[in-house]
Amino acid sequence: MTMLKTAMIQQKSYDDSGANLFRSEGMIREAAVSGASLVIMQELHTTRYFCQSEEAKLFDLAETIPGRSTEFFSGLASELGIVLVTSLFERRAPGICHNTAVVFERDGSVAGKYRKMHIPDDPGFYEKFYFTPGDTGFNPIRTSAGVLGVLVCWDQWYPEAARLMALAGAEILIYPTAIGWDPSDSAEEQKRQLEAWVTVQRGHAVANGIPLVAVNRVGLEGSHEKDKEGIIFWGNSFAAGPQGEILARGAEDAEEIVTVDLDMGRSEEVRRIWPFLRDRRIDAYGDILKRYRD
Repeated sequence: MTMLKTAMIQQKSYDDSGANLFRSEGMIREAAVSGASLVIMQELHTTRYFCQSEEAKLFDLAETIPGRSTEFFSGLASELGIVLVTSLFERRAPGICHNTAVVFERDGSVAGKYRKMHIPDDPGFYEKFYFTPGDTGFNPIRTSAGVLGVLVCWDQWYPEAARLMALAGAEILIYPTAIGWDPSDSAEEQKRQLEAWVTVQRGHAVANGIPLVAVNRVGLEGSHEKDKEGIIFWGNSFAAGPQGEILARGAEDAEEIVTVDLDMGRSEEVRRIWPFLRDRRIDAYGDILKRYRD
């Protein structure tokens, strides 16, 4: 068996990016000391979740890649000898910014990056104002820790994204995430949303026969909009095996490092008994390219 010790960094985020980096560094170092070879950060972990409102001045938070943050995390990956998955607000050009995951190899080099493809525009999640849809395609990133199918948050709801990563050879699906509740939602509605989020991703693991890791932020982050309290990010970072089994799951309301040993050999075993990729009817799927069948 090939075991991959993986750490999910579930943390609170603040307006002070320096404080966020300091907290992240400490948790990354702790994860490395525990033996993690692969460390995964949550979505947009260097800042608070600024997409709760539409404010042009917040584009000042964007940074180039390479740039300040990539230099910082490159140095950490190299010093600690880990593969590190980060999530940054990328300034590509004036007026063109992306929600971008950057993966660093053990030597600090950039193994690859993924620009978020599916961009939401919901109350409290006004991402279309800030992010240009990605153009990197669904291409896994090859690292010494394996072939990583890195996607980002809203991509979690789309089986097409997970499937295309799997078909391109991804050995694990990875989702840096920022998702939570409106404080005004009822307890019943909050439960439905959380369980839907977990269930759909477990389905991606099952349908593709590979493990999956989702890393979410935690805690209340206030909104700058009047009469809006903010978002309660629900944590619950988790890892699932290739049959959808929950291998590890974080708390709902606490910062923590969630570690898990992923058996990277199980995908071969599972795909032999559940050969879903073999039995796909690729000759009959043309209509999937239509927006809707009237």
